[in-house]
Amino acid sequence: MRAWEKGLAFGAAGAGLSLAGVYGAYRYIFDSPRGNQNDDHAMLLSNLPEADRARAAALIDDLRARAYETVSITSFDGWKLNGRCYHVRDGAPLAILCHGYRGTPVRDFCGGAKLCLEGGLNTLLIEQRAHCSSEGHTISFGINERYDCLAWCRYAAERFGSGVPIVLMGISMGAATVLMASELDLPENVRGIIADCPYTSPGAIIGKVGEDMGLPAAGVTLAAALGARLFGHFSLDSASAVSAVRRAKVPILLIHGEDDGFVPCAMGREIAAANPEKIELATFPSAHHGTSYLADTERYTRIVRAFCERVLGGSAGGPV
Repeated sequence: MRAWEKGLAFGAAGAGLSLAGVYGAYRYIFDSPRGNQNDDHAMLLSNLPEADRARAAALIDDLRARAYETVSITSFDGWKLNGRCYHVRDGAPLAILCHGYRGTPVRDFCGGAKLCLEGGLNTLLIEQRAHCSSEGHTISFGINERYDCLAWCRYAAERFGSGVPIVLMGISMGAATVLMASELDLPENVRGIIADCPYTSPGAIIGKVGEDMGLPAAGVTLAAALGARLFGHFSLDSASAVSAVRRAKVPILLIHGEDDGFVPCAMGREIAAANPEKIELATFPSAHHGTSYLADTERYTRIVRAFCERVLGGSAGGPV
């Protein structure tokens, strides 16, 4: 084999290995493996005190026992997306709840749904694309999910009426999703957004987690961006929570645990600083990722209900 042929062969082999690495990054980061990912009791945070884990398990079981209606929509790119609609009373305001990365709505909102239902809100727990029984196989960290959120809002406005006020609520990736949706053309009856422990942007959180694993943040983010583009068919940098909230049209309540080791509280503060006129920030000392409700249920409930009463007006209904 001549020298140029050897060079070409080595180059092709290197490109193949690089492409394989990018594909591996895509599968590891964005692919939805299902399996026990859909177990409502799986992945309860091991750093929670035993008492809090027991409380969370009880809340999950209570929510699982509640009657609900299965509803569905079709996403902009053709996937069937499912949700669970819990009815309190006709004409009540509606809370639309968006769960986190590789989470389930029942687990991630075992406390949040209880708060909404006891506060008199009809509640729709959506199953994000590529999660639970919703179709799809690529998790896009809010890039495509923000349009799913918009579609759920439009479905709710059409089904329940344009006069029924809506509040969006998300946790972790779901929180970033509802914030990214804040700049979209949401129905006028969407009155407010509650975001619990959101990240600033998909690239930022992927790089941060890679760094936590001992990998170079820039290299991980680059591999993720290439994988997203080549195999997920979306651009990782096409949206961020920080840029979206600058154009938000509704008030936002942002909640973050100060001891969040997964999505740092600094990310919440950065988002809040991007639009202080629209965003109210509440941090919870000693709360880990997504555990502010468990860390101080009384304060969490008080803050969320006060926000809902403010944005929904007298239609919130109060505890039932």
